[in-house]
Amino acid sequence: MTPPSGVVDTATALVEGVLAGDRRALARAITHVEADSVTGREVLARIYPRTGRAQTVGITGSAGAGKSTLVGAIAREERKRGRTVGIVAIDPSSPFSHGAILGDRIRMQDLTADGGVFLRSMASRGNLGGLSESATGVVDVLDAAGFDVVMIETVGAGQDEVEVANAAGTTVLVANPGGGDEVQSMKAGLMEVAQVMTVNKSDLAGSDTAVTQLKALLAIANLGSWVPPILKTVARTGEGVPELVDAIDRHQAHITSSAHAAEERRAQAARQLIALARAALHREALEAASTTGALEALVDAVARRERDPRNAAVALLDAVKAQWAAQQ
Repeated sequence: MTPPSGVVDTATALVEGVLAGDRRALARAITHVEADSVTGREVLARIYPRTGRAQTVGITGSAGAGKSTLVGAIAREERKRGRTVGIVAIDPSSPFSHGAILGDRIRMQDLTADGGVFLRSMASRGNLGGLSESATGVVDVLDAAGFDVVMIETVGAGQDEVEVANAAGTTVLVANPGGGDEVQSMKAGLMEVAQVMTVNKSDLAGSDTAVTQLKALLAIANLGSWVPPILKTVARTGEGVPELVDAIDRHQAHITSSAHAAEERRAQAARQLIALARAALHREALEAASTTGALEALVDAVARRERDPRNAAVALLDAVKAQWAAQQ
């Protein structure tokens, strides 16, 4: 379907501005992408061929691990190396406005004055994986804008943040010395998507124990040709951060120059496509179920113990399929 001429004109102007380094155009383009507007989709369609050059890094881990401080420390180290940095900080959603609370922007105020850094806070909007649905699109816009490094910091939902790997070429798992039980309870899936691991706040007691626990979990993980290094950092002082950036660079070199580079790019493309399709199907299915009244009726039936949830879910899916078929 061809978008309206007004949309095409707006998208064309935004894309030209993004590629020319216009910060206002970049901010407006990201706003459209985050809103999943027709203009935003047209922008993504036009800029996608210009992507794939940035080093994309996901920073994930539980709340309190010091991810925001570490992201700031990594950004400063990258700037020392002459690289420009885009940061997508996924903040918790406000329960009132559903917008980002902007905690990361407050914590990284010193970076906002650096012309080589662009920081965008986004609301998680209740997404259990920590990444808002449009985050991958925002990463693409920053990539096309010419940033050397694009970092995605997740909201801190812990082991459920596996989806960060869908948007990042390199995923850094951040643990802390006080999270021993938490490290032990991590699902294998999270371990398998992390290419670099770091125990942050390693100046505190228990950091060596946390490293040992991570090594034990790696020993039973399903690893490929890359074995994740386990490092120790103190983001507050910058200790260990240069070594962490070196490790991220080594993984970037591995995925871009190894014999499996093309295969890994295809696997990442598959993960992104499936994740976005799943989100779209989920949204449209609930909309269709609500429109027909099937959702409310089945919820009432389950609440009254007249139907079990599993069979009710199958009935809901059947109702959605019937609604979609009727629209053909």
